[in-house]
Amino acid sequence: MNLHYTSLGFVNTRVMFAVAVQRGFAVPAYNFNNMEQLQAIILAGLETQSPVIIQVSKGARDYADRTLLGHMAHGAVEMMKRVAEEKGVGEIPIALHLDHGDSYDLCVSCIESGFSSVMIDGSHHPYEDNAALTRKVVDFAHLHGVTVEGELGVLAGVEDAVSAESHTYTRPEEVRDFLSRTGVDSLAISIGTSHGAYKFKAGQTPLIRLDILHEIEKRIPGFPIVLHGSSSIPQDAVETINRCGGKLTDSIGIPEEQLREAARSAVCKINIDSDGRLVMTAKIREIFSRKPEEFDPRKYLGPAREALREMYCRKNREVLGSAGRAPEIMGTPKE
Repeated sequence: MNLHYTSLGFVNTRVMFAVAVQRGFAVPAYNFNNMEQLQAIILAGLETQSPVIIQVSKGARDYADRTLLGHMAHGAVEMMKRVAEEKGVGEIPIALHLDHGDSYDLCVSCIESGFSSVMIDGSHHPYEDNAALTRKVVDFAHLHGVTVEGELGVLAGVEDAVSAESHTYTRPEEVRDFLSRTGVDSLAISIGTSHGAYKFKAGQTPLIRLDILHEIEKRIPGFPIVLHGSSSIPQDAVETINRCGGKLTDSIGIPEEQLREAARSAVCKINIDSDGRLVMTAKIREIFSRKPEEFDPRKYLGPAREALREMYCRKNREVLGSAGRAPEIMGTPKE
């Protein structure tokens, strides 16, 4: 049975991004694999009155089961409405997005099951093949009012099924042609961010290529840009994990001040996944260390969910600049 995202209460990203580019903030795009992560995203969005994009990777869809995961996402919208009414706050716009879709068939499956936005990542293909695959997805998605994110350039690192040994920076001279050929609604670029928890080694100076970003902006002014691999790898979480029996090698992430600078530009969507994994894992390990007799999942997943909610609230307020923007998006007429 095919479902349209509007029947589930989701929105696509078109108005979100238009407002974000105009106002100089980025919409948070947080990945989820389970109930606690999803609850934390929604609760933080309501508390900060931020729009949110809940992201599902191919790996998450396989892990949680595509049917169950879809019902969870729909339930998150209903939860948002109920909590908003109980707390006397405004509802927030929520988009359900496929992260790093690697095939036309996967994108179609997600669109037909109620996703409001999909990413087709053809960046591992030659340029011509990437453009052709992306165009094919766009043609189908736009028939259903679904927005599409494409990608130019390759990010290093590993996260779920996405893996690359080194960066291939986006070539600014290619972006205008790519948009013309594909008709995508947003473009993920490679400027030095990377997937996973191991972005930069201790002692390295973490630096993303904002010069490439600004050159791209000059060539496609006002067009929505997306940054993947933008976790900052909170060192307190890494230290807690290692202190409580974990073994994470030294790594630092993308400085939050660089992300804030990017968000003030045409970067209107910033993906954050590893930070959430680290914060949850740190809290769970801390509880097991203090209470080795604990066996009730609610007693360790509940606090982990709360730690995640707190981190998302801070990201929305201090890094992405999305706090307080939901009412403006909700009040903007749809095209």
